[in-house]
Amino acid sequence: MKSIWIFLLKLLQMSVLKSDDAFLKYLCQFIDVNEDSMQDLIIKARETFQILHLKKNEFFVKENEVCQHFCFVESGILQHSIEILDEEKTTYLALRNSVTSSLSSFLFGKQSRKSIKAIADCKLWIVDLKTFKDLIENNKAFHQFYYNVIEKQICLIDDYRIDLLTLTPEERYKKLLVTEPKLLQEVPLHYLSSFLGISSRHMSRIRKNIN
Repeated sequence: MKSIWIFLLKLLQMSVLKSDDAFLKYLCQFIDVNEDSMQDLIIKARETFQILHLKKNEFFVKENEVCQHFCFVESGILQHSIEILDEEKTTYLALRNSVTSSLSSFLFGKQSRKSIKAIADCKLWIVDLKTFKDLIENNKAFHQFYYNVIEKQICLIDDYRIDLLTLTPEERYKKLLVTEPKLLQEVPLHYLSSFLGISSRHMSRIRKNIN
């Protein structure tokens, strides 16, 4: 009887991982799918999220407002930005198959220090704070997912901040070609140059020289 249950569990794992559900696939990347009950728990977590569609230039949250949701980006691009001397500066770009939020605002109910805007039509999976906290506290699979994805994000942010101080604009662009080719293909030039901390004109010269 035990061997039958093991076989059924493996079939369940295969059906989840081969699913067309992009969000579920993403969640499964950050958990131990071979552990008993984890598959069922992550499916239950996934079912608590709701779909939100944003049109291009619509806001997920505006600066000085409280962010109400944590989200998975199934399609589109979300730009994180701040205003400095009336000039918009891009601080982060959330592409499809990533999670994002104005996290400090979302978790602690504070005014967001940044805006998050759709720079392409977006399909998002969102969850509110009450449901999010319940998942963290009571869903082992989602807790593992969140820990692992945040750990990964911290490492990426650390590398990005060091690159800003140690690499030339040309070197940062070349690294992006290798590590994030989707950014170069999908993000308009002026957003990308702001993200890299260089002017659009300089960015155009770099692309011309390298390409």
